[in-house]
Amino acid sequence: MNNSVTRKNVKFLPDSSRVLARFFNNGEIRTKNLVERVLALDPETLNRELHHTLQDFAGRHRNISRIFMEHFQNHVPFLKHIGMDPSKFAEEQKMLFGSYATMEYSIESAAMFNPSIIEDFDQSFLAKGEKRVIISFRATGEGHLSSIVFRRGILDENNDLKLPKVRNHIDMPKIGKKKSYDKKRFQQKLREMQISEEYSAIIMEHLPERFEYDQLRNSVDKVLKNGLSMDKKIALEEMTWLVDSYYDLEFSMDSDISERVIFPISPSESKGIEDARFVRFQDDDGSEKVYGTYTAYDGNTILPKLLSTEDFINFRIMPMHGKAAQNKNFALFPKKINGKYAVLARVDGVNNYLMYSDRPTLWHDPIKIQEPKYPWEFTQIGNCGSPIYTNEGWLVITHGVGPVRRYCIGASLFDLDDPTKEIGRLSRPLLSPLEEEREGYVPNVVYSCGAMIHNESLILPYAVSDYASSYATVEMKDLISALTGK
Repeated sequence: MNNSVTRKNVKFLPDSSRVLARFFNNGEIRTKNLVERVLALDPETLNRELHHTLQDFAGRHRNISRIFMEHFQNHVPFLKHIGMDPSKFAEEQKMLFGSYATMEYSIESAAMFNPSIIEDFDQSFLAKGEKRVIISFRATGEGHLSSIVFRRGILDENNDLKLPKVRNHIDMPKIGKKKSYDKKRFQQKLREMQISEEYSAIIMEHLPERFEYDQLRNSVDKVLKNGLSMDKKIALEEMTWLVDSYYDLEFSMDSDISERVIFPISPSESKGIEDARFVRFQDDDGSEKVYGTYTAYDGNTILPKLLSTEDFINFRIMPMHGKAAQNKNFALFPKKINGKYAVLARVDGVNNYLMYSDRPTLWHDPIKIQEPKYPWEFTQIGNCGSPIYTNEGWLVITHGVGPVRRYCIGASLFDLDDPTKEIGRLSRPLLSPLEEEREGYVPNVVYSCGAMIHNESLILPYAVSDYASSYATVEMKDLISALTGK
C-alpha cells in the first residue's frame, strides 16, 4: 500500500509577517489616562503623531485609518460612562486614540497546520485534467490562539498543485450578530450545557417565544447589577456566552481568499478556533453550499460549531446542539443519507460515532461504528475529515494514536446506504511521520482535516507535527483494493 503513496514536494510554512490589526483594551484606568493625554495634545503635535502612525502602518494593513476609527468606536460606551462626549472629539483625535486601542497580531507565527481541501465552486478557464481547489488551514499565533486561513490553487493532470502568490494584507470581516432566537431551542442548549433552570429562568421567563439579541443582553446586564450569588452570575454569563456564539461574517469582495481570516470573535472562541473540517454539501434539490465544522475553545470549555458559505465571502456561524454535541471531530457527510443529515464524531474521545439528524446543528443518539483495533490506533481513533463518496462505499480517512502519542493516518470504507457497516479498514497506517517530519510543535504527528479525489487519486493534505503542512497523493484503485480485499 505504501508504494501507492506519493508525498509531494510542497510545504505550507507559517509566515510571521502576516499580521492583523486587532482591538486592544488597555483597561479602564489606562484607557482614561490615554484619552486624556490625546485630548491634551496641541493640533500640530496631534497631526504629526497621527501622520507618522498612519505612514508606519498603512502599508501593512488594508485601510488602517478605518481600523483605528472602528477601535475608537469600541470605546465609545466607556467614554460616555466616564462623562465624556465622543461626538465632540475631532476626527484626528478619534483616529489617534484608536491607534492606542490597536495591536498587531501575527496569525501564523507559531504554526500553519491541520489542512482541509475541497473543490472550488469556480472551475472556469482550466485546462484538461485541472481542478481549482480551496485549502483551509489552522493558523496559530502568539499564545496558541488559532484561526482559519485559506489558499486557492489548481491541481493539474499530474496532481501537482499550482499556487498563486499569497497576498500580504489580512482582511478582517464585518461582523453581524444573529437578530433573533427561538426560546425553546435556546433553553434546550442551556440544559445541554448543564446550566441550572433555576438560574436561567431568572432571564428566560421574561423573554418572548422568539427574542432579540439585545433583549437577552439587556436583561442579563440588568440582573447582573443586583446582588447575585457567584453560581447565578456564572450561569447568566454562560447564557451570554452562548448567544454570542451566533454571528455572520462578511469579507470585502475585492479581497483575495488568502487575505481572509476567520479569527476568534465570540467568547466561546476566545482561546481559538480549532481543526475546521470543510465539505462541499449537495442538498436533495441539487443546491450546493460549503459547511465547515470546528471546535471553539474558551480555555475551559469546548463548543462544536458549524459555519456555512456559498462564496467564501459571506459566512454564517452557529453552535451545534444536542446531547451528543459535546466533543471534537465533527465531520459532515457531503449529502443526506436516507433523507437525513449525517455526521461523524468522536463523542467519547476514543471511538468513531455516526449520527443522523433533520438539521445540521442538532445531534443526538450517537452510534458507535469504530473503535481502536490495531496497535497504531490503540489510544484513540477519529476521522480526518468528511467522508468521501466512491462507488464502492464511503471512504473515511482516519487518524489513530499509538505508542508515545504518535499520530498516523489510516483509511476505512463504509456502506453507502448504511454507514454503520464497515466494509474494510487498513491494518497499517496510510501515512506515518517520516524521520524528517517528526520534529515540530507537537512531535511525531501527521494529521489531516479533509481530503478529496482528483484524477483517480486521493489528494491528502496533511499537517507535519503541528507546525507546517504538505500533501500526498494515493492511487484510488490500490486504496480501494486494500480496503475491499479485491
